[in-house]
Amino acid sequence: MTDLDVNTVHQNIHQRQSIGHLIEPAPSSEQLNKAFDAALTAPDHHRLKPTRFIVIQSEQRAAFGESLSQALADLGETDPTQLDRVKQHPFRAPLLVIAVTQFQDHPKVPLFEQTLSTGAAIQNFLLSLQIQGFASIWRSGAVVESKWLKQHLGLAKRDLISGIIYIGTAAKAIAPRTEITVTDFIKNWQS
Repeated sequence: MTDLDVNTVHQNIHQRQSIGHLIEPAPSSEQLNKAFDAALTAPDHHRLKPTRFIVIQSEQRAAFGESLSQALADLGETDPTQLDRVKQHPFRAPLLVIAVTQFQDHPKVPLFEQTLSTGAAIQNFLLSLQIQGFASIWRSGAVVESKWLKQHLGLAKRDLISGIIYIGTAAKAIAPRTEITVTDFIKNWQS
């Protein structure tokens, strides 16, 4: 890898930010598949491939909003304002992707490693989308805990909805990320 390639990779990582207001265009199927391909290269102990993705296309956003509202009701929410508000969440972006961890029993791979694998897959996915010119935000919230939503999505009880990724084009430019002092987060171990 050349210095130029390394710099491009590092620049892409440093520029990635969550952007909440997303508009058209969304990635094409080809671009989305490229991002999924990158996602599935994440570290994965014993290659269990616990990560799955569910795509919510633009024309399915209203139906998915209804599902989110039902999921919130399933969790005990009764305030009509909150139930109506969550119906609008899918319209924050032209495309949504639900990331799921499908846990698998393995004597050498604890569940937390499978969760981390999905987290790494999501990060690869976000970085791939960004280098292709798209913006995103990774959200979760109470609805991901809904047993009703898991069943509605065809998931098993033990599966983990690891997040809902909103994808599109940034509606406006945002300020660059504040620089951090790397050494504030690093400690050398000594015996």
